[in-house]
Amino acid sequence: MPVNVNVKLLGVFRVFSGKNSVSLKLKKPTVREAVEKIAETLSAESKRMLIDPELNDPRPNALVLVNGKEISVLKGLETEVKEGDQIILIPVSHGG
Repeated sequence: MPVNVNVKLLGVFRVFSGKNSVSLKLKKPTVREAVEKIAETLSAESKRMLIDPELNDPRPNALVLVNGKEISVLKGLETEVKEGDQIILIPVSHGG
């Protein structure tokens, strides 16, 4: 059954999307589906800033929280979300 979740976008993700948050209806209610739906709305360059193209994973580039908990302490991208949950995407900058 589809669920509605709110995704809050911070930093460059907010700039790239032009939105503070996005409401999504998810058929497979997982963090992975939410991130993929957000990525579909971005340009190719912006999408690479969200999802690492080699790993096909947002975690090198973003902290992903579900209801305030980082997904690595949950079930990662396969973390299930429920009606009304909030996902937050926080960009991570790092260098060498």
